[in-house]
Amino acid sequence: MNPRRADLIAACGEATATPYFIYRLRDAMLSDPTGRQILRERPRMTSETLRLPYLRSLPENSVGRTYAVWLDREGVSPDTRDSVQYIDDEECAYVMQRYRECHDFYHALTGLPTFVEGELALKALEFLNTLIPMTGLSMFAAVRLKPAERERLVSLWLPWAVRSGLSSKELINVYWEKILEKDVDELRGELGIERPPDMREIRRMIREQKKREKQRLEQQ
Repeated sequence: MNPRRADLIAACGEATATPYFIYRLRDAMLSDPTGRQILRERPRMTSETLRLPYLRSLPENSVGRTYAVWLDREGVSPDTRDSVQYIDDEECAYVMQRYRECHDFYHALTGLPTFVEGELALKALEFLNTLIPMTGLSMFAAVRLKPAERERLVSLWLPWAVRSGLSSKELINVYWEKILEKDVDELRGELGIERPPDMREIRRMIREQKKREKQRLEQQ
């Protein structure tokens, strides 16, 4: 009901991920060489480990630069993710923490913004990729969308999420910190992630169209 209560979303994610789903995600990491390396080293994503001045200095189409540009545009930082509190297994708690901290990289990779329409599109992709129940339960927030937004979700974003979510590799196994200089289009191809239409641009075009129609009516 309130997508800005990140603490409650986090608690819901942890409570519904156990006992089965978080173990499935951990096993997906254990079955992958990069996933196993991440579990061994347990890196954390913060403004100390991901220094924004360095990321902004990377080539324009690099993963790190794309991530930094997205953070700057949306006004968020790597330090905004809550710590896991309700998963007892230490390794599984780290897997949930890793998923949570990687979320903004998924945003940057897809270009989806943080307002509700963008979050729902990304959550649909995450559900098909991770099977974490909270990502699927988030779709109930579609009732908060305006009719036009809900129509776009059904006609544009959900078909995109299904295509990419079913064809993509396990995103939890991406060691983002080690591929910051990689070309982001190349990474999308390797992961099987189709870039969706620019949500902000679509909304801007709709606003301008409505403005022109209003002006036309006023002139009549």
